[in-house]
Amino acid sequence: MAPRSQRLDPILKIKQRQQDDVAQQVAAREAAHAEQQARLEALQRYAAEYSQPLQGSTINPALLANRLAFQEKLQQAVQQQSQIVDRTREATEVERARLMLASRETHVLEKLAASYRAEETRVADQRSQKELDDLAGRRVRAALGSEGDGR
Repeated sequence: MAPRSQRLDPILKIKQRQQDDVAQQVAAREAAHAEQQARLEALQRYAAEYSQPLQGSTINPALLANRLAFQEKLQQAVQQQSQIVDRTREATEVERARLMLASRETHVLEKLAASYRAEETRVADQRSQKELDDLAGRRVRAALGSEGDGR
């Protein structure tokens, strides 16, 4: 039968693969969040530029109404994009929490495997020492026995 530490190796590999998968998902969520944040910032810049008053020209009431309606739509778009950014941030935080949990699980298994290996090494060292002690004892008995015969 394989030692306990070796029996943990397949489980540890699976957990490490799962942790890697979650890390990739975190990276994907962070990229999506960054993209949505960039869109929000672009929308905010555009809305700020468009809200600047027109310089030196008179505007008829119909164009002014259209401009105000467009500014209102821009503000709605900014609000919607802000909500999207919030949702992507929350999704990223959830994935980060999953990564932390997967990392902890992997770390616990690694520590357990290391503990098993240390115990197996200690037992093997004790066994080797006992064999050396037995061998030395036999040699001493054999030497004492041959001295007794040689008198």
